Amino acid sequence: MRQPPPERLQALRNLPPQIVKSLTKKEIKAFLFEDEWPDSMEEKLKDYLVDA
Repeated sequence: MRQPPPERLQALRNLPPQIVKSLTKKEIKAFLFEDEWPDSMEEKLKDYLVDA
């Protein structure tokens, strides 16, 4: 099994527990490995996203 980038894993760990609990397994996998996320994640993470 491939390992997620360390910075993404750290970002997930830094989210509040209630936010992490609200994410589905598919959303967590997308958070860790995908460049494009499901729209459902944008709403859940809107307070934690920054424009790069």
